[in-house]
Amino acid sequence: MEITPDFIRGLIAGEGCFTFSTRREGSLNKKVKIPTFSLKMHVRDKELLIAVRNTLGLKTKIYEYNHDRRRYALLIIRNIGDIKDIIIPFFYNKLAGHKATQFSQWLEKFNEPDIAESYRFIYRLYKNGYYNRNRADDKKKF
Repeated sequence: MEITPDFIRGLIAGEGCFTFSTRREGSLNKKVKIPTFSLKMHVRDKELLIAVRNTLGLKTKIYEYNHDRRRYALLIIRNIGDIKDIIIPFFYNKLAGHKATQFSQWLEKFNEPDIAESYRFIYRLYKNGYYNRNRADDKKKF
């Protein structure tokens, strides 16, 4: 299935989420937040999630699970390289409405003290204009 970057952005505007997961790290087993991008749909749309994943060039597995007697498929991205090099450039300044606000607020939180240190440099890239200069060019990359 071939889909366009604009189709993916529209899908994310309605169904996607820019959020944070938690994990424990370090010798003190401290809880930290990990930037997370996710797209959850009914399992009947798993092929669409696969098409999104493939179009973006991600290698992540599509998970299936049951919740409240419904079956879902989930694409979840937490990998630092995928967040930095694929997710942020793909959506940076290319969303509208509430999802654009959610995305901007998500980026701003990358510098908070409870964010995993390994992800905080992405905030510095963002604030120093890296994503303004290096946005995904849909015609070349996707």
